Order: sequence, then C-alpha cells, then structure tokens
Amino acid sequence: MTKKILTASAILAAAGLASAMCWTGAMSTESGDYFVNTELDNGTNTSGYWYNYGDDADGGQSTVTWPTDLGNEYSEDALDPVIDQCGGVCGDFSLNAGTITYDPFIGIGFNVAGTETETGGEAQPADVTSWGGICITYTSSSKATLELGLGDTRDGEIGYDNPFVSLPAQDSPAQVCKDWAMFKQAGWGKGKVTGPEAAAALASVKFKIQAKDGTSGSFNIVGVSSNDGAPCDGGSAIPQVRAASAVKAVLAGRMLSFSGIKSVASAEVMNLQGQVVAKGDVSSTAALDLTYIDAGVYMVRVAGKSVDFSQKIIVK
Repeated sequence: MTKKILTASAILAAAGLASAMCWTGAMSTESGDYFVNTELDNGTNTSGYWYNYGDDADGGQSTVTWPTDLGNEYSEDALDPVIDQCGGVCGDFSLNAGTITYDPFIGIGFNVAGTETETGGEAQPADVTSWGGICITYTSSSKATLELGLGDTRDGEIGYDNPFVSLPAQDSPAQVCKDWAMFKQAGWGKGKVTGPEAAAALASVKFKIQAKDGTSGSFNIVGVSSNDGAPCDGGSAIPQVRAASAVKAVLAGRMLSFSGIKSVASAEVMNLQGQVVAKGDVSSTAALDLTYIDAGVYMVRVAGKSVDFSQKIIVK
C-alpha cells in the first residue's frame, strides 16, 4: 500500500494560500522570506533558495563582489542580506578565465523542487510545463542568458548544452518573458533537448553572465515569475496571507517569539508531515518553548485578530 505524505508546504497550497510562481526582492525584504515559492518542493524544503555558482570548478577565477556580507543564522552563504540591500540579488562581477579555454562566467540560480535531502545532493526535477515559460526582471551591464538546468546527471549526459534564451543588457529594471519553445540548445552538446522537454523535467533556473576574459560589470535580479498570464503580486506565495501585517517569528535557540502582534493570537508549529508538534497562545511578550521537539524544518502558523500568517523555521 502506498502511503501519501503531505508536506506542510503542500498543505498550505491545498488550503488556497499558494498561487503561480512569483517572486520579487522587494516583497521578500518586507516578508522576511527570501525563497522563490515554486509550489513544487519535494519535501526537503530546499527549493527556491537563491545561490551563486561560477567557473571555478574548471579552473576559472571569476568572482562576484556582493554589496554586503553574506549569511544568516542557518547558512554562511545565504543571500538574504544582499536581497535586503538591493531589493534583489545584486552584485559586481569580474570574469577571469584562469586556466579554462572557454569564456568565463558567473551565475545565479534556484532549484525548482529542491535537492535530494535537506542537507544537499543533486537538484531534483519537476514538471513546470504549466508555467508556460519564465519572466525575469533584472538589470545587467552585460548580455546574459536564462538557462534551464536538468540536474547534474542529465546536464552531464547532454554535455552541458542546456536549453537557454539570450537576455539583453539593460540599465534599468525591465521584465523579459520567454515561452518554453524559445529555449534552445547551442548545438554543440551530446544530446537533443527542447525547451518544452526541459520544462517537463526542470531542476533549476539559472541567470548566467558569460563573456570575454576581463569583462566586468554589475547585475540585479529583482523579480522572477511564471509566464502563464497569472498576476504577480510580488513575494513568495505563502507569506501573501500576511497582507500588511508586520508580524514576524523569531527563533532564538529553542524559544520562538513574535514581533508585531498587537493582541494575543494562536500559534501552531507543524512538521513536514503536517502534524502539529507545538501550539499555544502568543503575543509580543509571550513565546513558545520548542525545547522538546526534534531538530528539523517546521512551518509556523499564527491566527488571531488582524493576524494570519505562516513562516518556515529551522530548529537546530
């Protein structure tokens, strides 16, 4: 017998709190959630988080200089402070070929369904055909590409000739939308993959700047969304239920406190199977003691007068 397990994010989506894929840096800064809610997390809660990559694995020496120090309480590489600073993922890049024989590059991406486990592994594929394509709002001093990652194994099988579309350089933020059919391979790889085929098994979305050795400049990714005609309100789908609320959950050790609550509200902490593991009445001065729950990823839901929001936390 197959037992179906619903993750907390799936429960929230089923409750009507999720919408089409939509993210903007400005809304992430307001809500405190810095990930792209793809609605396709595989249960590891690792989807949608922005990361950077480059040519260093092959001997390149390209770099990105960030406007502020990286890191949060969970990861020293988290781009949250950058998003707060720029209202998007921004930085200054310098391309240096080092010992590689092709044009150097830097890139920014996020995983669609997440990695194999909560602690990492290969990015896993998901069918995003219904997105219709991708819209991206950005600035870049150099031409860029939007590339469809299929996971390390499949990328290697096609010789890393992933379907992509070209993006023009632009000085001020502007949205560019591309249908899946517009994504094409360069043609030098080992196998054929069309844009729609890649969309049916998409592991990651990547914004990439690749140019001649010595090229430098800047970029800022301020928004990304599906190209399905659905309105994009800004942030990840889960926090949209907060509306104008300034409520925020803050975890200090094993004590979960809340800022911005004007009156007593009811709080629940759910594990990835949707089970309530802690609950109680909270306020700006009353916290929840999480001493007796296991370390892991949880969803916090708070409801009360003028308060209705959800937030992910990681208990260590």
